[in-house]
Amino acid sequence: MTATSPLAGLRILDYCWVGAGAFVTKMLADHGAEVIKVESRARPDNLRVAPPFKPNVDLLEASGYFASRNSNKKSFALNMSHPQARGIAQRLAARCSVVTSNFRPGVMERWGLSYDDIRRENPSVIYLTMPMQGLTGPNKEYVGFGSTIAALSGLVERSGLPDRAPVGTGTHYPDHVPNPGHGVIAVLAALYERGRSGLGQSVEVAQLESTVNVLGPELIDAATNGRPFVRRGNRIADAAPHGVFPCRGDDAWCAISIRTDEEWRSFVDVLGAPVWATAPELATFSGRKAHEDRLEGLIAAETGHRDRFELMRELQKWRVPAAAVSAADDLVNDPHLRARGYWQRSEHAAMGSILMNGLPFRVAGRPRPALRAAPLLGEHTWEIAADVLGMDRAEYDRLVAERVFY
Repeated sequence: MTATSPLAGLRILDYCWVGAGAFVTKMLADHGAEVIKVESRARPDNLRVAPPFKPNVDLLEASGYFASRNSNKKSFALNMSHPQARGIAQRLAARCSVVTSNFRPGVMERWGLSYDDIRRENPSVIYLTMPMQGLTGPNKEYVGFGSTIAALSGLVERSGLPDRAPVGTGTHYPDHVPNPGHGVIAVLAALYERGRSGLGQSVEVAQLESTVNVLGPELIDAATNGRPFVRRGNRIADAAPHGVFPCRGDDAWCAISIRTDEEWRSFVDVLGAPVWATAPELATFSGRKAHEDRLEGLIAAETGHRDRFELMRELQKWRVPAAAVSAADDLVNDPHLRARGYWQRSEHAAMGSILMNGLPFRVAGRPRPALRAAPLLGEHTWEIAADVLGMDRAEYDRLVAERVFY
């Protein structure tokens, strides 16, 4: 990051671990904020021991998952279970513009790091907290991660085939999309307001509520019309066919979505106008929807001998929405992503050269910022103790010996 990065000069004290909160502060760090991540060997971020791992590397430094969520951050190894750590954390919070956490209610308060505690010394602080179900209410003490939140929010109930049990989203979806997205917007909005008023504020993002947001139209339908969630597999109400169809090769698929009669005619042409596809009942959307079961089987028989990428390119040429289902190696070697310079390599102190996701948007006239690899645990402890807290080496060494810095 450089002095011209959008958030350069913004210092954040980060108590966000694992998925959603760590993604919030990653995005802020990737745009120039100085993010000081607090953890210790006594209690490291759980994501440090989450797979995948680089072989033959110390376990706490080998996680690709941790590396993905913590680029451009600094690591401050402060053992919060030690009584002396709390005073140090309070001094550090007084010197930061933003404080973030995603612990359950009560943890930051026990450490003397509540919003009220911090604003006494730092009245302009922005304080983001991301509890699972909020700071109030009967379930405020509940804990969980993306999969738990997905279940409570209704996402899991919506996922799967009509005659099968719910299957979930296949990933901790709330941790990757709605919760970090709302968290970043909340911080930026509070910073904008502070720029106008000079006032800090406490901002609460209840992760359940930001995930429920994803199902807005269906919740309105349930509340207004009394219709329950319905599992439809890959189908949706306004397209037919709309699904994933087999292609040539092992576990090869192409996603196809047809909403208009014009798209259907183009699709039939690409298939070579098989006799079944010219049936009058398939000429209209309502007819295709009524015969969706049979239609999917007929399409699968046509696509099964085709290459998924060739089929995608041919359909896209005729403006038919289609996409090959990509595996990990397809994405890493994707010529389009490579042509745009999306993938970046960075040197990690323990893992060596690692592949990293680039920033997913660009600002006209600016080069895409280079990303610094995730920090080793405690990599920046001395730097922060000296430069931010004004600590001398003798005090620092004493605190290391007493495992305050650990």
